[in-house]
Amino acid sequence: MIRDIVIYPDKRLKLISKEVTLFDNKLHQLLDDMYDTMINKNGVGLAAIQIGADVRALIINLPPEDEEHVKQLKEDTLEIINPVFVSKDGSCKHQEGCLSIPGIYEDIERAEHVVVEYQNRYGEKQILDNHEFLAIAVQHEVDHLNGKVFIEKLSFIKRKKFEKEWKKRFK
Repeated sequence: MIRDIVIYPDKRLKLISKEVTLFDNKLHQLLDDMYDTMINKNGVGLAAIQIGADVRALIINLPPEDEEHVKQLKEDTLEIINPVFVSKDGSCKHQEGCLSIPGIYEDIERAEHVVVEYQNRYGEKQILDNHEFLAIAVQHEVDHLNGKVFIEKLSFIKRKKFEKEWKKRFK
């Protein structure tokens, strides 16, 4: 089921999401709804809080790099529950956007390489070790679980410019 995306500056985006303790059908339905919503909005990642559920769950589904116009398949979706960074190193800049802040893209500095421990939809422990775009996407979505949005990483001047332009959109 496609759900509404929570749009900045909605206060729910500031919530720190709660740890998932039940890996039941309710969680599975949430993950399925997150996938449907993300694909409907042409996204590559979505945190549960972005559809109003304050639980530590996120999904990422990167489009295939080598093939144009290929659909993101559901079975390629990475479902990350209760993520914990084991390590982060290096530094890189990458242009980011966000379904909760549509139409805004900015270069954001993040760790280049991450190792993350997490659970899958069945509660099984997993490890993700990545130094590519997936590492960036995971950091972006985990920020959502911690009540942060990517524009908070902008310089003071860029942030003020963003806030001014964003307010104009809704007048």
